[in-house]
Amino acid sequence: MNQDFKVYLRLLSYLKPYWGIALLVLLGFGINAATEVSVAKLLKYIIDAIQEGSRENLDWFPVLIVLLVFFRGLGLFMGSYFTAVISRSLIFSIRQDVYAKLLCLPSQYYLDNSSGHITAKIMYNVEQLTAASSESLTTIVKEGFITIGLLGYLFYSNWRLTLCILVFMPLIGLLVRKASKRMRKLSIQVQNTMGDVNHVVQESINGNSVVKTFNGEASEQLRFYKSSKENLKRGLKMIVVQNMNSPLVQLVMAFALSLIVWLALRPQIFGNTTAGEFVAYITAAGLLAKPVKNLTDVNEKLQRGIAAAYSVFELLDLPEEENTGTLKPELKGNIYFDHVDLVYKSDVHAIQDFTLSIKSGETIALVGRSGAGKTSLVNLLVRFQEVSRGRIYLDDIKIEDIDLPTLRRQVAMVNQQVVLFNRTVRENIAYGQLEGAKEEDIIAAAKAAYAHDFIMNLPQGYDTVLGAQGLNLSGGQRQRIAIARAILKDAPILILDEATSALDNESEHFIQKAFDQAMQQDRTTIVIAHRLSTIENADRIVVMDKGQIVEQGTHVELLVKQGAYYQLHQRNFEE
Repeated sequence: MNQDFKVYLRLLSYLKPYWGIALLVLLGFGINAATEVSVAKLLKYIIDAIQEGSRENLDWFPVLIVLLVFFRGLGLFMGSYFTAVISRSLIFSIRQDVYAKLLCLPSQYYLDNSSGHITAKIMYNVEQLTAASSESLTTIVKEGFITIGLLGYLFYSNWRLTLCILVFMPLIGLLVRKASKRMRKLSIQVQNTMGDVNHVVQESINGNSVVKTFNGEASEQLRFYKSSKENLKRGLKMIVVQNMNSPLVQLVMAFALSLIVWLALRPQIFGNTTAGEFVAYITAAGLLAKPVKNLTDVNEKLQRGIAAAYSVFELLDLPEEENTGTLKPELKGNIYFDHVDLVYKSDVHAIQDFTLSIKSGETIALVGRSGAGKTSLVNLLVRFQEVSRGRIYLDDIKIEDIDLPTLRRQVAMVNQQVVLFNRTVRENIAYGQLEGAKEEDIIAAAKAAYAHDFIMNLPQGYDTVLGAQGLNLSGGQRQRIAIARAILKDAPILILDEATSALDNESEHFIQKAFDQAMQQDRTTIVIAHRLSTIENADRIVVMDKGQIVEQGTHVELLVKQGAYYQLHQRNFEE
């Protein structure tokens, strides 16, 4: 419970900037609470006026009713509107924090969690936080003010009789606590199953071509049905707990009220009170049932919101990418792998005792079977993964001593899986640090990647919006836009991970010419490729297997050796 309180206080800390608006909320609900107590006072006023036969007092009755309803409406509007302002602002602030955090998390987080579950956190779970903050606070303030006001009036009227109500409070507290534990558990399950639903949807959308090609619609529909059904079950169980808790609390309140009425009818209890005072007391006691019920109902909102808060704050507290580096050198492109190991969490050795020296301006081709560790190796150079043992030096500087943005600014990378954004062609080429690049530089990069001609044939040329993942382009066209982006970056280190795998022979021929030109400009290039033309022109070929170097040399030297490269060449590189 102590941990819950800390989480709740942390959540409420997001409301600090809105304390001025919160005062208006308190004022609004204060006015509303005053009108509730005034109902009992108004009844006393009317009954006493009737008994006394005072016509003058009765004439004020219609005016008082109108004033009562007016102020009740004004108070409710103020409280509800300004609560909504705080609520939406809270979601906005936390969602910004969560998104900023997601951008700073290490690559491993995205390997360990599906995009559906990550999206659920930023969309669904953050939305649930309002339940624990503004929604529950609204109920607590609004109904709390009414409860305090009515209890105050009851104590003022007859404090002995009012103590009978307080006797039942521990029992109500016990019921609420029991329900809390159950609702918390179910709320966490609802949020997790919502992540499952999201995951299925995203997989179906991203893989829609595979779904259609293999007639997987029925299978995907069944997966979606099962995950949605689980979400529905948990949600309904939560509603059962909530709706059982509320009637039980009302039953306890009914016992309290019946006891009060029974005692109130004893003449020795009220003594010489007027009929108006008696009716006002019973009315106020009756009015108390509703705010107490609403205060117990707020428990469901609290549990739902706190469960979401745990999930969101757990994400916000994850360690970000470590940027231990302080040096900001202009790299020349010398790379040295010194007995490097990379071990994944599952104890898989991706790289083992890897030692390799690459000189500035040199072109190195990495070859080997699938799973040999080629991609893992180049991921170490941009610190998507951290070295488990050994060192990597760039220009004789430890890679971890280099400021992370400085490092990544000087490494251009074209991945096998091309990532394009739902933006214009121009924005996709001049992305991130390249924003604001001159038009002529963007066009020159596109021409160097042999992308300019097909771009000009698009409906709006460089202003054509590519759509999600650029799927309205061919594989070769998407690859060339990614290559144009890398050329525009003009970094001293260039990494091509199967960069020409999606190109036809003619496109590859032109791309190869463009890269040959780029490689001559003292640029260190590491190529992972299966195409013979890419590899045979490399200064050195490094053959990898199980994360280790098997052999290295030029294309001709390795063929003469008739070792591992020769076998791979015979098997995979014949055109």
